[in-house]
Amino acid sequence: MIIMINGAFGVGKTTVSLELLKLIENSILYDPEEIGFMLRNILPSEIQRKEANTGDFQDFVLWKEVTVRLALALITQYKKNLIVPMTIRNFEYFQYILEGFKEIDEQTYHFCLLADKTTIFDRLRVRGEAENNWCFQQTEKCIRAYQEHNFAEYIHTENKPIGTVVKEILDILRRSGEK
Repeated sequence: MIIMINGAFGVGKTTVSLELLKLIENSILYDPEEIGFMLRNILPSEIQRKEANTGDFQDFVLWKEVTVRLALALITQYKKNLIVPMTIRNFEYFQYILEGFKEIDEQTYHFCLLADKTTIFDRLRVRGEAENNWCFQQTEKCIRAYQEHNFAEYIHTENKPIGTVVKEILDILRRSGEK
């Protein structure tokens, strides 16, 4: 099983993912952000300027491909469920990864966590993010993308404790025949 937890920076993806990790047997956390950091560290600056002049490592040609290939390798080698937190707003990239994951495991689920801009900004400040850093700059872009495209299944996190959000996800998985 692959469970994608999407949403803007600060919406609660990592916290929800870590709770799911405790509750879903035989699971590991797989964060594609690490692939982006790796690519940023190994690709020469001329490739970085050409492919990701936005500063977003998701624009590297290899990012989405390696994200899917490593998921396959992890499942093949370790026979684990993957819990995948990621902020992904580019709908084309999202579709590529979602379809790639579904080819690996038909029991692939996607949850897009939502909150309003004020709540997200408050959460970013609480976790110590500097005002106007990358996370803050992406918030409105994420909110707009999640409204303009179908990133379902949506889960609103506004005024909800993490346990309630996790329970909603688990209830959806149970209804789908999974635990």
